[in-house]
Amino acid sequence: MGVQRCVVAVPARLESSRLPNKVLADIGGMPMLQRVLERCSQAHGPTAVVLCTDSDRLKEMAEDWGFPVLMTSASCSSGSERIASVADHLVAMAWDEQADGWDQQQQQQRLAMTAVINVQGDQPFLDPAVVTTMAMEFEQREIVPAVITPVYRLKPETIHNPNVVKTLLAIDGRALYFSRSAIPHVRDVDPLDWHRHATYWGHVGMYGFRGDVLACWSGMPPSPLEALERLEQLRLIEAGHTISTFAVEGTSLSVDTVEQLEEARECALKS
Repeated sequence: MGVQRCVVAVPARLESSRLPNKVLADIGGMPMLQRVLERCSQAHGPTAVVLCTDSDRLKEMAEDWGFPVLMTSASCSSGSERIASVADHLVAMAWDEQADGWDQQQQQQRLAMTAVINVQGDQPFLDPAVVTTMAMEFEQREIVPAVITPVYRLKPETIHNPNVVKTLLAIDGRALYFSRSAIPHVRDVDPLDWHRHATYWGHVGMYGFRGDVLACWSGMPPSPLEALERLEQLRLIEAGHTISTFAVEGTSLSVDTVEQLEEARECALKS
C-alpha cells in the first residue's frame, strides 16, 4: 500500500550563522517565515503544515499565525535532522492521531504510508504548486519513492556558481550526486562551453521523505561527503537510499545573505 497522507514540515531556527534572525526578516510587510508557512498552506494534498523549531519565540509567533508547532532540540545540525527528530509526531499529525497510541506494527505502517515534505524556512517565494506536485508524485508513482526532490535546468551563467547546488541525474531521473561544483566535468573543453555538451540541473532545496526513511535519519552512518560539500542529502546517498527527482521550471529564492535579503525585498515590491 502506497502513501496515503502527506504533511509539510518547515524546520526553522533563529541562530543562522550567516544571517541571524533571517526567518523573521521583513519581506513586503510580513516576516519571511510567515510567508513560507502561508505559501505551504496553499498547496493541495498535505493535511497539515507544521513548524519544527527550538525557539520559543518562533513557536509563539507561528501559533499566533494559526500553525501547529513541534519543539525540537537546539543541537540539530540540519533541517532534515530537525524534522527527523519528531518524525513520529509529524506522521501522527498527518493522520490526526496520537503517536503514543500506536503499537510497533501500527507505527511502521503509518510511517510507510505517509510523506513528509521538508520546506526550508528561508524560501519566501516558494511556489505552492511545487509542494502540490511533490505530494502527487508520492501518491501516483507505481513504486513509492524513498526520497524525492525537485530539480530545474541551469542557465549557462550559473553552472560554475558554488552557491548553486547541482544535481547529476541518471537516465531514469535518479539523483546520482549533488555538488557545489559543476557536474559532470567535460574533459578537454573550456568550462565556459560545458553547457553545450551536457545538461546541467540545479537542486531546489526541498525534500519529500517517506516517513519510514525519515525516521531512520539518526541511524544513518556519518557521511564524509556531506561534511565536505555541506549538503545534507549526500548522507542519504552514502547510506544507500535512492533519491528520485521531478523537473520544475525554476528555483525559488533562498535567503542566506544580506544581498539575497535585499533581492527578496525588491521582489516583494514588484509582486
